[in-house]
Amino acid sequence: MMRHNLPEGAWQKSSYSGDNRGTCIETQPTDDHRVAVGDSKARALGAHTFAPGPWQSFVTAVSEGTL
Repeated sequence: MMRHNLPEGAWQKSSYSGDNRGTCIETQPTDDHRVAVGDSKARALGAHTFAPGPWQSFVTAVSEGTL
């Protein structure tokens, strides 16, 4: 299944995702310079897309433990 018309082979699984039955996040850039984010274990749910600025703010907040 393709999500948001993005190629399946271009998804990158997060290095923090594991096989411990948890949520596995994967991302890929879109043609319009956004970031598509989805759950690799529930691909049928589709994906969300974010502008680069808000996505980077989210990633920074998570890595700094402020979120």
